[in-house]
Amino acid sequence: MIQQALKLVGKKKLEWVTTRIPALEADQVLIKTIATAISVGAELPQYDETDLTDSSPVYPRKVGYESYGIIVDRGESVTSLNIGDRVLAFYGQQTYGIVSEQKAFYVPPEVDYKTALLAILSCDAAKGVRKLAPSSTDSVIVSGLGTMGLLAIYYLRTYYGVTMIDAIDPDSNRKELAHTFGVGRVYTPNEVKESFYDYGIECSARNDGFMNLQQAVKPNKSICILSDGNREGLMLQPHFFEKELHIVGSSDGWDYKEHFRWYFEVSRHTPYVRKIFELDIDQYSLIVTFEKLNTRVINPIKVAVTYEDK
Repeated sequence: MIQQALKLVGKKKLEWVTTRIPALEADQVLIKTIATAISVGAELPQYDETDLTDSSPVYPRKVGYESYGIIVDRGESVTSLNIGDRVLAFYGQQTYGIVSEQKAFYVPPEVDYKTALLAILSCDAAKGVRKLAPSSTDSVIVSGLGTMGLLAIYYLRTYYGVTMIDAIDPDSNRKELAHTFGVGRVYTPNEVKESFYDYGIECSARNDGFMNLQQAVKPNKSICILSDGNREGLMLQPHFFEKELHIVGSSDGWDYKEHFRWYFEVSRHTPYVRKIFELDIDQYSLIVTFEKLNTRVINPIKVAVTYEDK
């Protein structure tokens, strides 16, 4: 059986690489890809070699990490998953993926592929919000209305019941979607002047966004950094010291399996979460889509990618 995988083979250079699929080990499953995603904020800096966390990239390298598909074969010791099950995994832009049983997560058949794909970053966002653990009456401000910012807002609303949520973003086109997710006011950068908020969440990966949060949060309160520092260095401002603020970092998910159970149930009643995907393409459009993203011809929050035989 033949496998096609999209590889980044150099700066701004993508190629489809064809290989044979190896035999499964006893604890592995073979997944035929139905859909994947482009996480623009994470993947574009890798594509154009501007990722501050990876100054000496090694090629070739895989592209993407969010994958949704159907199990078409399994190893002899696999017991929790069956052929025909829909699952989430982390292998990225490939026509097939081989992963261990423990790294393939069951998706109920009634969950559509866009909602399913968002479960992964939803768990990552949830981990950061859980570190703050706000009460429903607390006020929260989020910097950055990309995927992570919107999913952090989603978790604040649907898990903690927070109703006072504002945001900061330079793109006025994102206001309407932010309001759909429950955001009250959307500030432009540097518009926030008072220390009003109990908590801040940094999702912009921009220093001015982080600076705005330090100004907006009340003394002795906390800011969680969900962005991974891949675009700009985030600097502490005089407000941080004067107000004796607390900074917490967060990376990856808190418990994917446990979170997915909660998310798949809640998402049934919140179909608007799928609106984070602002562009739909097929696998054959991936290379040209990265080119358009890099030149800012297009600027979607997130891209859904469908594979053949969806």
